[in-house]
Amino acid sequence: MSAGTRLAGTPDPMHVWDGVGGVKLAGDAWGDPGGHLVILQHGGGQTRHAWKHTGRMLGAAGYYAVAFDARGHGDSDWAPDGLYGQDVMVEDLKCVIAALGNGRPVLVGASMGGGTSLVAIGEEHVNATALVLVDIAPRIETEGIDKIQAFMSLKPEGFDSLQEVADAIATYQPHREAPKNLNGLAKNVRLGDDGKYRWHWDPRFRPQRHDFAAREIRLTKCARRLRVPTLLVRGGLSDVLTDEGAQDFLRLCPHSEYVNVTAAGHMVAGDRNDVFGTEVIAFLSRLVPPASAPLHPSQVLNPSTRDASGKLFDVP
Repeated sequence: MSAGTRLAGTPDPMHVWDGVGGVKLAGDAWGDPGGHLVILQHGGGQTRHAWKHTGRMLGAAGYYAVAFDARGHGDSDWAPDGLYGQDVMVEDLKCVIAALGNGRPVLVGASMGGGTSLVAIGEEHVNATALVLVDIAPRIETEGIDKIQAFMSLKPEGFDSLQEVADAIATYQPHREAPKNLNGLAKNVRLGDDGKYRWHWDPRFRPQRHDFAAREIRLTKCARRLRVPTLLVRGGLSDVLTDEGAQDFLRLCPHSEYVNVTAAGHMVAGDRNDVFGTEVIAFLSRLVPPASAPLHPSQVLNPSTRDASGKLFDVP
């Protein structure tokens, strides 16, 4: 099943891997396959395309960057049972890692993908070398999640035009400059037989709600168990992860580093690809060089170097 026909101009996936239960997972890759593997996982309602610029930067820096569409998103298959919980996402991640040779990857995850990455490492499902969490932590704000849910629930009957799609995105992300060319939206929607444009994700994914109390307990335990180099990147305009939520994470994982991208919202990489890519590469270059073993956090980070707020630094 799918949301409809892919529009002209939608990039074909470079790779397709088998996930749990034979679900096909579409992915792209950048860089030399011999470089250190970095797996990029997007947020709910996004696709692998959210990582294109970051992937290219990582590839140019000597890493092998891989991004894939989560089940039910983009060019990946929809789940036959309509279930899209954290555990099945972790199992899909393990399938992709196995298909890529069972190396020790760096995991970079935004929002939903960050939760998957944190559980994968914190519960020892994946033997990773480093973790980058993008605007996600155990403590998040339900008001921000409600806004995401409301956006994803817009126009279930479909949009009449790409301009209508662009207007919906602009309402949800008023801090972003509206696109001058609507062709770039082709990868975000599918065209139905009724002539309506619909989002690329399985509508059964949209209404699923989490038990946020249970989620916070689980992710808190995972954060406390982290022993790999860890970077938390927050969007300064985010209403999902507040600075207080970020500080809570720093207390749970005291060896972690923190960057606050002041001019970005929840979708940090999309808002400030340049800043995000630069900061991630600077972090990885110190701790997980492209062709060498990573250092232990105790060798490279002294938590006492943080200022009184616990931040390492802010970037515009």
